Amino acid sequence: MTLFYRLALGAVLLLILNQCTVQDKILQQTADKVADKVMLDVTDQKVEALLAQMTLEEKVGQMNQYNGFWEFTGPAPEDGDAKVKYDHLKTGRVGSVLNVRGAASVRELQELVVEESRLGIPLIFGSDVIHGYKTLSPIPLAEAASWDLKAIEKSARVAAIEASAVGINWTFAPMVDISRDARWGRVMEGAGEDTYLGSKIGVARIKGFQGDDLSADNTILACLKHFAGYGFAEAGKDYNTVDVGTSTLYNVILPPFKAGVENGVRTVMNSFNVLNGIPATGDAFLQREILKGKWGFDGFVISDWGSGKEMIDHGFAKDLKDVAVLATNGGSDMDMESTANVNHLQEAVEAGLVKESYVDDAVRRILRTKYELGLFDDPYKYCSPEKEATLLYHEDHQAAALDMAKRSIVLLKNDNQLLPLNKQQQKIAVIGALADDKSSPLGGWRIGSDDGTAVSLLEGLAKYTDQISYAKGADVVLENPEFIKELKINETDKSGFAEAVALAAKSDIVLMALGEVGFHSGEGRSRTKLGLPGVQQELLEAVHNVNPNIVLVLSNGRPLTIPWAAENVPAIVETWQLGSQSGNAIAQVLFGDYNPSGKLPMTFPRSVGQIPIYYNPYNTGRPGPIDLVFWAHYGDESNTPLYPFGYGLSYTTFEYSNLQIDTTDAATIKVSATVTNTGSVAGEEVAQLYIRDMVGSVVRPIKELKGFEKFELAAGASKTVTFSLGDQELGFYDNTGNFIVEPGDFQVMIGGSSDAGLTGAFTR
Repeated sequence: MTLFYRLALGAVLLLILNQCTVQDKILQQTADKVADKVMLDVTDQKVEALLAQMTLEEKVGQMNQYNGFWEFTGPAPEDGDAKVKYDHLKTGRVGSVLNVRGAASVRELQELVVEESRLGIPLIFGSDVIHGYKTLSPIPLAEAASWDLKAIEKSARVAAIEASAVGINWTFAPMVDISRDARWGRVMEGAGEDTYLGSKIGVARIKGFQGDDLSADNTILACLKHFAGYGFAEAGKDYNTVDVGTSTLYNVILPPFKAGVENGVRTVMNSFNVLNGIPATGDAFLQREILKGKWGFDGFVISDWGSGKEMIDHGFAKDLKDVAVLATNGGSDMDMESTANVNHLQEAVEAGLVKESYVDDAVRRILRTKYELGLFDDPYKYCSPEKEATLLYHEDHQAAALDMAKRSIVLLKNDNQLLPLNKQQQKIAVIGALADDKSSPLGGWRIGSDDGTAVSLLEGLAKYTDQISYAKGADVVLENPEFIKELKINETDKSGFAEAVALAAKSDIVLMALGEVGFHSGEGRSRTKLGLPGVQQELLEAVHNVNPNIVLVLSNGRPLTIPWAAENVPAIVETWQLGSQSGNAIAQVLFGDYNPSGKLPMTFPRSVGQIPIYYNPYNTGRPGPIDLVFWAHYGDESNTPLYPFGYGLSYTTFEYSNLQIDTTDAATIKVSATVTNTGSVAGEEVAQLYIRDMVGSVVRPIKELKGFEKFELAAGASKTVTFSLGDQELGFYDNTGNFIVEPGDFQVMIGGSSDAGLTGAFTR
């Protein structure tokens, strides 16, 4: 059938659709499918027509990405490596660039490529827009603590609007790596330890970035990363080896990626790590067999920064030519900053080491994505100085960031209802360098934002009362931190202790702002000690000696080990790193204008020795406890976490009752319970459903999250929450990657965390 007849058929069906009645659902579905197929065919035909015109050199060029290497609104480079890259741009040997932003710079570079290269194929402009561009939302781990998918999607939408206003049309997010190890610095960039929650949040962020129409000028490509296993780096050390069993791979690591593919993500980034002895960038099993094969992913795969050439350090490739061969044969479509493809892939193809069909497949994927972005229709659609001037730090974006920040705060402890604070409180001492810090609340991965732009805790509190006194107590770090440098922690300077202790002694209540600076977590920021960095624990204890009436305001990018505080401090608020509106959000929670509703997306250990610790392990053959020593336990520490996954308090209380399990329809089990606000103020709760498959052909975890719902209840009000359990929730992957559903006995648990609630059982 020719293109003309396809279009004609689609037009006829769409005309009929406009006249159909409500009952004509089948016709409507048929017309939609035909229209989608027509559009797909048109794009594919354009891709094939362009591909047919390309030389092998130009094809390889599309598989090459460079970092920004000169001031694009200034003179062109005249010599050196920059001159080589500049010539590559003019000759169509670059498919994408990263870290080039600003409407003027993007337009300058796009014009160079479109107007001077032979075929004028436009560039994609990528950047790490991780939790906002200028206006920053909370770090992703904090957003995950909200368990609020609509708010998370909106946060990503704001990020896309601001990023697209400066010419960016591709973000390297969301990170959907599951991790059970808080030593790993990049836990701040993901959604925590749980596959089900992580999958839902990943999809929400993809929808926020990509919107409903990729060709719109305020949407950007999302990128699932890191494929696969990066979050399981041994010892929590970044870039380290990953060694997991197939059950963990299929049931824990891969599902968030599969969910993203099923929901239309257009790019995937492979990983730094080795898995089963194969670096991910060259892993055909992951990239060709699973991602592009079983899952049918039709977007493109990009390497992580230099992960191609790092295969040489792994001992998998001998040189950059080998890198080009192994990466392309393995299914990696675009090379980020290794220069392997642009310099060696053509030679490898001509030598028969790489099939040209693999190159063609990669280029098709890249070109199709560029058509989907609308870049061939208007290469300069993202280059609007007007938008750049009006949308960055927009008041609507600040409002969205504030809302997201409030929803991300987790109340860990509140003995004797110390919180919320009385707005007429006479004497409030605020202690800790982080209280007056306007950069650390921005967190890590703030490449596009400006230091010093966060609302500090002191600024937020000042909007409620002028009865505040501040003492720094001690610096957390010895100098202003930088993204690319190791932090220098203050391990010795206690010169400010005396002033802080004196202030605490004469105050009614003490707010202690302690934790990590913004660059304590993130890429390359692994830690073996997860307590309060530097002398902060000593400061906390010194203040407690003179005034135990303390609210600990934690700022951090990962779970911390705070057993002393958990035992001795009456109120603890986990505020993470909340972004641009941090101080306002914390103040609203502390003074009760917002009732905290966050729940932990990662388990808080009692000590580093418990790591990895997570809520859903397999049961051991000797679970205990028993009176003898021979059971699975520590001799010097409890097995239990300090705070479990899914945990979070409120200024009100919620009671769960009336568990009902309806097995009338064997295909879909209905589980319901009544939730009642038994306190005196309105509040939001996250009802969580967990299951346990009691016996399986592959051992199943002791519990697994399979549903959650967040809702608000007025004081005294009740709500019935209902969850459905079908094959998708009750099945699992066997050790060859096949999804299976087995009959048997199941336990169900409904409550406000992974550690409490109603229990029941059913047989299916």
